[in-house]
Amino acid sequence: MQVTRSRRKPKRIKPETEAHDFLRSPCAVACTLDLVGDKWSLLVIRDLLRGNVTYGELQNSPEGIPTNILADRLKRLEEARLIAKSAYQEHPVRYTYGLTEKGKGLGDVLLALVRWGKKHIPGTRTLGNPALHSVRGRKPVGKRHRKS
Repeated sequence: MQVTRSRRKPKRIKPETEAHDFLRSPCAVACTLDLVGDKWSLLVIRDLLRGNVTYGELQNSPEGIPTNILADRLKRLEEARLIAKSAYQEHPVRYTYGLTEKGKGLGDVLLALVRWGKKHIPGTRTLGNPALHSVRGRKPVGKRHRKS
């Protein structure tokens, strides 16, 4: 029996930062948009910053996020380690959601969007609780008080 050697080159293990490992490109804007660039993710993060921590509170967002989309976004944000959940009730299991340090870092992004929107889109305003203004201090935010 004859033994032959493979002529293929050994596979090189590539570091995570190479362009082929990114969804679109290594561009920081593109990579950030891959995580939170859909219609709902930043709104969920906004509501978490405002102190809405349960599924029901998040579902009551003024934008009316559909339940199936909310569940999907919470799962995606958790997989991206932007949020973490913890059970507060066992039967049935119910969770509270909170931002990780990585997720809290998006507070500055949201604050920039608020400032831009108020400056360039007539009629826009911040909602009730000025929680986004306390993002820099990274203090937990209490329940919001709705203004109608």
